[in-house]
Amino acid sequence: MAPPSCLLLFDIDGVIRDVAGSYRRALQSTVEHYCGWCPEPSCIDALKGEGVWNNDWDASLELLRRHWISHPIDKATLPDRDALITVFSRFYFGANPDGEPEAWDGYICDEPLLVDPGFFCTLTNRNVRWGFVSGAEPPSARFLLSKRLGLINPALIAMGDAPDKPDPSGFLRLAAELLGQPFSATAPPVGYLGDTVADVHTVMRAREQWPQQRFVSLAVVPPHLQTVNQAEARARYEQALQEAGADVILSQTTEALNWVKDLS
Repeated sequence: MAPPSCLLLFDIDGVIRDVAGSYRRALQSTVEHYCGWCPEPSCIDALKGEGVWNNDWDASLELLRRHWISHPIDKATLPDRDALITVFSRFYFGANPDGEPEAWDGYICDEPLLVDPGFFCTLTNRNVRWGFVSGAEPPSARFLLSKRLGLINPALIAMGDAPDKPDPSGFLRLAAELLGQPFSATAPPVGYLGDTVADVHTVMRAREQWPQQRFVSLAVVPPHLQTVNQAEARARYEQALQEAGADVILSQTTEALNWVKDLS
């Protein structure tokens, strides 16, 4: 097989689908379930901006912890993580999280797509190999990629397949597999498109391990910040991505085609 012109890996949440009304809403609902306080989107953005709370279950626990520190009440204790996951899953997937995807009736049903199948066809036609490195739960990721986008056996690293980002282990493993050759100065460039500081840090840490390989951090601001009345918040978010080391800031995921074109 001829080598690709480049390799482009994608995060999923905020990049391939809009999760403001699903994962983020489930995070908000889970926190509210336990303490009666519903964190504002800006509060979640600030937490994600720290670069270490990519997992929404752990982010829920951390928001609860910080809320109870600033608003102490008697006998307030953090819930067991497994119990919190059960609550979160019922909000996100619906009443039967372990059931068939066709029966899910939770927030997952409210996820707008940010790309269409033709986007990936265009990448393939331009000799770009592509795949996904995401912290999303595997059933959720597979439902999106296979059922909604119709992708056939997409290359995927999801939650549980590798350590959480910004650990680059999963990113490097999938990149090496799809490149089909060792990382080197002459290997095709590897881009990763994400929407959080943790995604950018993943690329930075990959560079530390393989400085001879060209790794490129592409970043896009999540959809909930792309409205006119969020211009100031969007600017702050973009600045945080740049300060973390992002090489390219995109307005939307499909602009990755421009990056690919500029490589040729």
